[in-house]
Amino acid sequence: MDINFNKNEDFNKLQLAALKKKLVNVYKGGGEKRTEKHKDNGKLTARERIEYLFDAKSDSIEIGALVGDGMYPEHGGCPSGGVIVKIGYIKGKQCIVVANDATVKAGAWFPITGKKNLRAQEISMENRLPIIYLVDSAGVYLPMQDEIFPDKEHFGRIFRNNAVMSSMGITQISAVMGSCVAGGAYLPIMSDETIIVDKTGSIFLAGSYLVKAAIGENIDNETLGGATTHSEISGVTDYKATDDHDALDKIKNIIDKIGDYNKAGFNRIKSVNPIENPEEIFGILPATRTDQYDMLEIIKRLTDNSEIEEYKKEYGKTIICGYARIDGWAVGIVANQRKVVKNANKEMQFGGVIYSDSADKATRFIANCNQKKIPLVFLQDVTGFMVGSKSEHGGIIKDGAKMVNAVSNSVVPKFTVVIGNSYGAGNYAMCGKAYDPRLIVAWPSARLAVMGGEQASKVLLQIETASLKNKGEEITKEKEQKILEHIQQKYDTQTSPYYAAAHLWTDGVINPLDTRKWIGMGIEAANHAPIEKQFNLGVIQV
Repeated sequence: MDINFNKNEDFNKLQLAALKKKLVNVYKGGGEKRTEKHKDNGKLTARERIEYLFDAKSDSIEIGALVGDGMYPEHGGCPSGGVIVKIGYIKGKQCIVVANDATVKAGAWFPITGKKNLRAQEISMENRLPIIYLVDSAGVYLPMQDEIFPDKEHFGRIFRNNAVMSSMGITQISAVMGSCVAGGAYLPIMSDETIIVDKTGSIFLAGSYLVKAAIGENIDNETLGGATTHSEISGVTDYKATDDHDALDKIKNIIDKIGDYNKAGFNRIKSVNPIENPEEIFGILPATRTDQYDMLEIIKRLTDNSEIEEYKKEYGKTIICGYARIDGWAVGIVANQRKVVKNANKEMQFGGVIYSDSADKATRFIANCNQKKIPLVFLQDVTGFMVGSKSEHGGIIKDGAKMVNAVSNSVVPKFTVVIGNSYGAGNYAMCGKAYDPRLIVAWPSARLAVMGGEQASKVLLQIETASLKNKGEEITKEKEQKILEHIQQKYDTQTSPYYAAAHLWTDGVINPLDTRKWIGMGIEAANHAPIEKQFNLGVIQV
């Protein structure tokens, strides 16, 4: 191994250590004091509930662990958006679980909480996955009610989705393990079956204090909407559990009886580990986002037996396309090549840039994968499409549009891994969040932005200095440098993979060594949903 490999390895492993440290803090939820108080009431934490529910020693992936990171500081923060979402196995069946974290503002819903819940339901609907809600929430966070209540993608969309999912035949089970109030009371009741925990679970549209204020009735919360009331009088709930463990055991028993699902029929054989050592990813991936490297070497450390059958290998070299297997599943890989290459005319092509020939190749390959019912995996390290007169005269916009068209109309499941840069229209063409990947994750090395930091900072500096000059201010070189540094710092923060994950632009920042697991479990989830549409590119310019 050369000196650069060792330097890269040191840098990337420090990046990974920073991710793990951040996750340790996130997993603490609302903190030790609130956790202790929660447990003193005889309740498990949200993460403990999910751990008990999932099969022992089985794989799981967490959606949006870093959601809310750095957000709402004036309100005390919102770790994981106040709700834990995981995909895992219950009695051998793959399910998605949504658990309110009552240690974070009593499980109240912030705007990002609503967005994360909707993402969980989206995953359930796209993949026809059974969904389990572990309810323990004080309802909408009132200081921010205008950002969570009335709009299409706000709180009410949850219950609309409950109804739609029921009509789709998707299993929904709720366990009320704490508060379930106001509009939130509809979620468990719109599920197929509802369990309530005695003495700790409660469901009502209005609590005892509000009832007193509204109609003058004196009643305690337990009599108003406790487990006995709803299991014996109202008939709102289906099962009464003695404690958290009993409620979770009842969920396991229900899931255990569900029949088999109709499969999409994606091709899978026995999984084989890569021959090339995946740990070497840390040394191959450069510490600097502008440096070149061979993406093929990354691919060989992700695929079964380190194999890939390249499509049009000698054509459109700044995008690698090829058939491979990941965790036994057949996949079509579309990846940005990050090293400088030569085209057929011996012209140099920059790594990470999409040229017309690369876009043409990718479009054809995506169509082939749709024809053969092969899931697509996009590995992003893209700075955008090639610019300049030669590219414009050659129709780069037209060729880029064809690729975007193919990605948009693809009917096979798509999975996106942001390895490095994810800039501008390159993000779109390589299946960014707007293009409905079933799962989208980033490595700690990722950067997501409309353009690279250096270019963007220079443009923003020009705008800022021009504005100040118009106001009559004198701009010295020192002041210009100070403005540039401020712009760069802000831009670096906003392009960080953690910023993207906090806002749910990705499903999380992951250890590169977990990539195979995410893709494997993602395709298994997608296999629950037979493809119902035909692939059709619509109108494109040839």
